[in-house]
Amino acid sequence: MGSSFSHPAQPLPEKHLDADTKRHPRSVRRKGSRTLAALTLGCASASGHDVLQLPPSVRSSSPTDSDSDKHSLEQPPPLYAATADLHEDDAKAEQAFGAFIKQYPDYHLTWTLDALRRSDFARLDRKGETYVDYMGGSLYPDSLVRVHSGFLQRSVLGNTHSVNNSSQLSARHASEARQAVLSFFRAPPGYTVIFTPNATGALKLVGESFPFVDGSNFILGADSHNSVHGIRRFATQRNAQVHYLGSLPQGGVDVQETMDVLAALRSSQDTAPSLFALTGQSNVSNTKNPLSLIKHAASLGYCTLLDAAALAPTSAMSLSDNPVDAMAVSFYKMFGFPTGVGALIAKESFLERLERPWFAGGTVDVVQAPGTIHTMTATLHERFEDGTINYLNLPAITDGLRFLSGYLPFLPLRLSTLTHYLAHSLAEFRHGSTGAPVVRVLSRVPSSPVRSVGESAETGSVVSVVFLAPDGEMLPLSFIEHAATAQNVSLRTGCMCNPGGAAALLGLCADMAALYPGARMREFEAHVGHELGVVRISLGLASNFHDVYRVLRFAGALADDQARAGMWAAWEASRVAAPSGAH
Repeated sequence: MGSSFSHPAQPLPEKHLDADTKRHPRSVRRKGSRTLAALTLGCASASGHDVLQLPPSVRSSSPTDSDSDKHSLEQPPPLYAATADLHEDDAKAEQAFGAFIKQYPDYHLTWTLDALRRSDFARLDRKGETYVDYMGGSLYPDSLVRVHSGFLQRSVLGNTHSVNNSSQLSARHASEARQAVLSFFRAPPGYTVIFTPNATGALKLVGESFPFVDGSNFILGADSHNSVHGIRRFATQRNAQVHYLGSLPQGGVDVQETMDVLAALRSSQDTAPSLFALTGQSNVSNTKNPLSLIKHAASLGYCTLLDAAALAPTSAMSLSDNPVDAMAVSFYKMFGFPTGVGALIAKESFLERLERPWFAGGTVDVVQAPGTIHTMTATLHERFEDGTINYLNLPAITDGLRFLSGYLPFLPLRLSTLTHYLAHSLAEFRHGSTGAPVVRVLSRVPSSPVRSVGESAETGSVVSVVFLAPDGEMLPLSFIEHAATAQNVSLRTGCMCNPGGAAALLGLCADMAALYPGARMREFEAHVGHELGVVRISLGLASNFHDVYRVLRFAGALADDQARAGMWAAWEASRVAAPSGAH
């Protein structure tokens, strides 16, 4: 696969790092306690050994927090936060949770999310699945599916382009969904909602319709999703200039550089329409870009576009405070169900400036056929909704937004705490023989966790890493994914459709610049000497300490030579058995 690491390391003597646990084997456990069961389910390593040993810094309380002892296991979370009975093999997990709570006592304030885990996501614990790919897609809550299924069973819904009773019912629920979206994002008057297949569809609508001309500029960050990069094709086809904002080493844009570029490309005499696209939160580097840049760009005369697909699931967003011209979201990333529905939330004044390159069913009032005349519909949002909207699923958007509204205030505190703990714990794992790190954390880590409910987090809840062998070489991504899957850990590897952000994290910007037309991924991997991309661990709505603990157990298995050798052998066997040509 073009990797410079082609064979498993020789087994080394097993080294246990849990000296504190051995000295105090039961000091934090109350006999018969079941209150922590939801957070302390264990996981056996690939070799059958219990190899997770948490680094010292996350096994002890924070020395600077005078209140830590008050929030230890002597004050456990409420009983209604538990979801399962505690088993004897969970003792180490309980001890780890005790140390975690001493360091992060405010985590208890998010107990309502543990109750949610029990009520709507119990299938995770029943299946023994550790889901840490929320950036790829959130998990749907059971109750949302039940409510929507019941609604469909009771209702008769028809195509909204008709006027019969069933169609009017669909149209009414579509209108309610639009209002729910506007309310959720606190949009002031003058905004409307266009339903799209996903955030990509929303971004494409802007790209294909924006009135680029010779003299226009399109400004975007290198640390952006491919769906934002793709807009450059529309810009260049109309002779506009594309300007990239370089990515910082840990992703995101440099604020001063961005302001300087925006100012340099805009003069008082410049009237050509120009577009500034900002990524609210990177899906790979975990960086949040300051939304104040939107206001600054608008003050210079730019039209503004916000990719909020990664931002919206866990961050409160107010269009009243940040009046961007257009914002793209995907609802499955916010609350899991339904897939296939996104939205472009846009100012009506901005939409009036767009020029659609075609028309379709539902977007027009009159079409001359044969002929060249067509008149777009008078309803603004309908001009951009090609064909029939997903009317059967739109009622679930209303319910999903109401559902998420109740839990969103708790997510920054919980997720910033878990992200901080996970990133620092992973960074401290060491190979016993060489003392070399097991993990290199590449993405931005919150400097400190959120401390109160309702407070905003400075970063997202993504931890992008590479795993290393004892000699310091990068372990192949395909090996990590195979080994994680074998332990029921659902994570993601690769560049996450964000090549600029991934290149910045991996220090491959110069290699990216040297790409040639027609280059293939395998050729690029051969050039750099290993598989391209990172291992992304992303947390979300249903994440808890249990999930993070399972990820750390997996990392501990990779630090254990015997366990890692077993996983490597299983991976190599799977490659031999794979069909010819499989990646």
